Amino acid sequence: MSDHHGYSEKDVQREVAELQAKSATAARIFDLRRIIGGLFVLYGVIVTIAGINPSDATLDKAEGVNINLWTGLGMLLLGIFFLVWLKLRPTPPATPVPPEGEQRAE
Repeated sequence: MSDHHGYSEKDVQREVAELQAKSATAARIFDLRRIIGGLFVLYGVIVTIAGINPSDATLDKAEGVNINLWTGLGMLLLGIFFLVWLKLRPTPPATPVPPEGEQRAE
């Protein structure tokens, strides 16, 4: 009954292990820290560039504060924080589950 449809138990376990490895890779690629950090860095650069040479009208609107520059720098710092956090504490790889009957070498 274990060879139902031409698949043995080992084939199924090997396929499950491969899918778990692919899932762990996808989790690392789509880690929210990477997405949030990248977007904050991108938008931070854009807003910082907009705040480098503000017009007088923009400064008058913000009561003399160069809000684009300060917001852009804050966004840059937050984005860099997320990316550094991702680098220092990466998503741990999934540990493969050994098939039944086999023991892990430690």
